[in-house]
Amino acid sequence: MGAAGSGVRRPTEPALPRWRRTFLSVFFLLIAAYPLCAAPGPNILLILADDLAWSDLGCYGSTMCETPRLDRLAAQGLRFTDAYAGAPLCSPARAALMTGKTPARLHFEFVTKWRTDAVPTGPLHPLTPPPYTYDLPLEERTIAEVLRDAGYRTGMVGKWHLNSHYRVYNGWSPTHGPLQQGFEWARETFGSHPWAFASRAQDRFDDLPSGEYAPDGLTDAAIEFLRTRDERPFFLFVSHFYVHSPVRARGGWLVEKYRRKLGPAASENEILYGGFVETLDHHVGRLLDALDEQGLAESTLVVFASDNGGNPDFSVNAPLRGGKWNLYEGGVRTPLLARQPGAFAAGETRATPVNGPDLFATFADLAGAAEPLERLDGRSLLPVLARDEAPERDLVWHFPYYHPEKGYEEALPAIGVDDGEKSRTRPQASLRRGRYKALYFFDTQQAELYDLTADPAEQRDLAAAEPGRARELTQRLLDYLERVQARKPLPNPAYAP
Repeated sequence: MGAAGSGVRRPTEPALPRWRRTFLSVFFLLIAAYPLCAAPGPNILLILADDLAWSDLGCYGSTMCETPRLDRLAAQGLRFTDAYAGAPLCSPARAALMTGKTPARLHFEFVTKWRTDAVPTGPLHPLTPPPYTYDLPLEERTIAEVLRDAGYRTGMVGKWHLNSHYRVYNGWSPTHGPLQQGFEWARETFGSHPWAFASRAQDRFDDLPSGEYAPDGLTDAAIEFLRTRDERPFFLFVSHFYVHSPVRARGGWLVEKYRRKLGPAASENEILYGGFVETLDHHVGRLLDALDEQGLAESTLVVFASDNGGNPDFSVNAPLRGGKWNLYEGGVRTPLLARQPGAFAAGETRATPVNGPDLFATFADLAGAAEPLERLDGRSLLPVLARDEAPERDLVWHFPYYHPEKGYEEALPAIGVDDGEKSRTRPQASLRRGRYKALYFFDTQQAELYDLTADPAEQRDLAAAEPGRARELTQRLLDYLERVQARKPLPNPAYAP
């Protein structure tokens, strides 16, 4: 009895009512479809300035430049006091922002060059820097690729500078440009920046009526993107050439305004630069107005940042030491503003140290795109935006080169505060953890230590007074560089001291 094939029938469960079967079918269908129909993340508008100093905006204390639209953006959102670029110069900082990785990990530490350029060699320096990196490798996953795959419409206009110069200085590569790195829509233009003109004579605009700015095709293209509607949320990267040199403020009225404002003691560079920064502010304002006109302001996260610290030929980085090209605070600390109505507080400041690669992680987090943290150096800033809370961590910079490339011997030997000139930068790396920052110099294998809370100008080297802390932070820095197989400068056999 009961053996297989005996013909005994097992009892069966009663059939479910039809309504219940229909309900369960729809329920499981919705569960399966949830990732596809989940609410999309907010629109993201990233506006990046070029060479804008931490102290160039009114909301950061500038009395030289008038920036009413960016000051208003700060009042409507958050202003970061301890925000950093990923590098003290353009290309590696932009690569860090695009990939969420430090230049040390990327092996991308210097500006891109013409393919025929090579690192100078000779008897001048005791170390030989690594070879130039000409292009951001296509296998690197950019934030545009992440957001595109998460359902975003992706657009970019302006300065790319992540490929070797193609045809013209800063020209986009047809094989390694934005369209090959996740951007569905991209416009290559210098806008109204002086680089757009073949000669200075074409670049004057002296007769512009008072209060009128030169037309800017870069901003026009960005507004065109905003006016092209799509069911998908968008990521738009507006990458300005302002306020990179050559600095030539357009409109005689604007030059005269800053000549009167700054007085007879002001240099011509200061006068032109003041008008240049105001022009950038005007074009950012046009973009923000377009968001309002299109009814997009409430649903858009706006982030404004700079790619590195200010050029000491023009900007006043004080009270910070140094400027573009070195790892003191003036070279890497930058303005950072963020606004998203209703998502976080308005008119507040955030003192948590944050870095350029964090924007990658933040945008991916907003879009619900899970990127493996082990391959990233950035961390999502959403907890910082909401509560100014983040665990203490290491922020790392790596610049294994000499600068200036030409005229090194004539440059100032020491890096000071607001010295108004490019100083000699030696191969170096740095690490900030909490309030302390260590700088390591590869030629001497010595470190400096600063308490940035008590001494933001980095005038009191604490390495001798606190040797234990100096050793700890330096070792953390060197361990990180070893872990990511960072490229380091090597002894120069041709060096003749």
